[in-house]
Amino acid sequence: MAPAAPRVVASVEARMSASRLPGKVLMDVAGAPALERLVRRLDRAHRLDAIVLATTTNPADDPLADWAEARRLPCYRGSEDDVLDRVVEAQRMMGSEIVVEVCGDTPLLDPRVIDAAVSRYLEGGVDVVSNTATLTWPQGVDAQVFAFDALDKVARTQSDPAVREHVSLYFYEHPEIYRIHHMTAPEAETRPDLRLQLDYAEDLELIRAVYAGLEPKYGDGFGVREVLDLIARQPEIAALNAHCEEKAAR
Repeated sequence: MAPAAPRVVASVEARMSASRLPGKVLMDVAGAPALERLVRRLDRAHRLDAIVLATTTNPADDPLADWAEARRLPCYRGSEDDVLDRVVEAQRMMGSEIVVEVCGDTPLLDPRVIDAAVSRYLEGGVDVVSNTATLTWPQGVDAQVFAFDALDKVARTQSDPAVREHVSLYFYEHPEIYRIHHMTAPEAETRPDLRLQLDYAEDLELIRAVYAGLEPKYGDGFGVREVLDLIARQPEIAALNAHCEEKAAR
């Protein structure tokens, strides 16, 4: 009998008290919260066994827990500042063996990229599969995959505040320990200068414009190629947040 496939769980890190755009994950995107848009896209990934929301015990995040309960989405509430511990415990609650780390501010994430990352990890010979350390896809089309046991060990042994805040940072800072496979986008999906994540009000404008342009035809079934085709036809969309910049982990 073939061994059972390892359990693959996506944990979505989300909280209401974002410094740049508070409450962003529940802001409306074409009639649904941004977080709902993200989870619908994760639901379309074929290589995920489960999804869990990893939020905090801060009362400000009660609306997130209520949203998850109404949606029947598993939810773990943990430390606001120790995101690493929060994610590890959320994944432990789900009986995870393989972690797919997802930030809650990526409502244009492409499930096909998630599936490709999980498939590459399961082929073996690597400890981490990622497209975030070396950007080729647009920002916000993220995929990070690694073993639960590896992440749990980092959580048990590392106290660096930056590592506690940025869940997978320790892997990238120690390539002498971890075999990291850096995924690169095909030419048709290469656009690392483009922001498709939700950090600023201008990002929200862009994301709403993308949904306005694509949802009538595709529903939630469009991916990064359709987004880039839309922006090629309407370059003013990309200009909405072109001046915004991502904050570095260190």
